[in-house]
Parts: sequence; C-alpha cells; structure tokens
Amino acid sequence: MKSKKMIIGLMMLVTLLANGVVMADVNDYGAVGAMTDEAYTLEEMLVYAIQDEYLARGEYESIMEKFDVQRPFSNIIKSEETHISLLVPLFEQYGFEIPTDTSEDHLIIPDTITETYAIGVEAEENNIEMYATFLQQDLPEEVRDVFERLLASSENHLSAFENGLSRSTQGFGRRGK
Repeated sequence: MKSKKMIIGLMMLVTLLANGVVMADVNDYGAVGAMTDEAYTLEEMLVYAIQDEYLARGEYESIMEKFDVQRPFSNIIKSEETHISLLVPLFEQYGFEIPTDTSEDHLIIPDTITETYAIGVEAEENNIEMYATFLQQDLPEEVRDVFERLLASSENHLSAFENGLSRSTQGFGRRGK
C-alpha cells in the first residue's frame, strides 16, 4: 500500500517537473543555488542556508493565503522561523552580513494544492541534499550542529509533504485537487 502511494507521488512529481512547475525560480538562491557550486566557503554555506529558510517560509505563507489551508504549512513555518533564528547567530559570530530576505522575488506558487505538496517534496529533498553536502565539509562544531539539526528537520518536513501528497492524490486533500 505504501509503495503504491510512493509510486503515485513520484508520478505526480515527474509530471509536474516535466511541465516546468516550480515554487522557486531556478537561480543562484537557496538550496538550488547551492547545488550549482562545487566548493563552498563558510559564508557561502550560511548564505545558501538562510536563503533557503527564507524561501520556504515565504512559500508556505503564500500557499496558506492562496489555498486557505493551515497544516502542514503553519507548523513548518514555525520551524522555518526557528531555523532562521539558529542561523543568525552564526552570521554574527563569524562577522558575516546577514542577507536581506529577498525570497519574495523568487516565489512562484503553483495552481493547485496537490502541486504544492509535490513541489514541497522536491524542495525538502533539495534542502536535505544541500545540508548533507555542507556536512561533508570541514566545519566548526557549532555550524555542524546547526546544519545537522536543519537536515533532521527537513527530513520531518519531507514526511509531512509526502503524506499531504498521498492524501491529496487519493482525493482526501483540500482544495485544488
């Protein structure tokens, strides 16, 4: 049963990706931007990380407004706020400028709630990949600890989006099936 749900979810994701539906512009911003680099300075890793957290928060706020939904987005927004609050002191500790939140310039919200779940899955997978890549670097212990926490949180968010996608594709989702 679970494998059938995963297959349905993957089919939806492939369809959406083939049609070019994305939540964030593909550019040098957040996790997508991080994956275009091969080597990172500490500052670059922190910038990509906070950009991705800004982007997630902005996307989920926009989704909640557009589709008049709360969960799982409201819970995940709280997590994104926590993630940002974990990153800010690292910028301060290392004397790096905290980037301005320009995530609004990078938002593209899909037309249906089902698409948002599918894109949420992709976004969290990208986020997990970004943090896993960063954790392969030589990092100060406090930075490593924060990245490990953020990676674990993204794994939880991924589960929430997979569950939402499964419910939505089976006709149990809210609006915009």
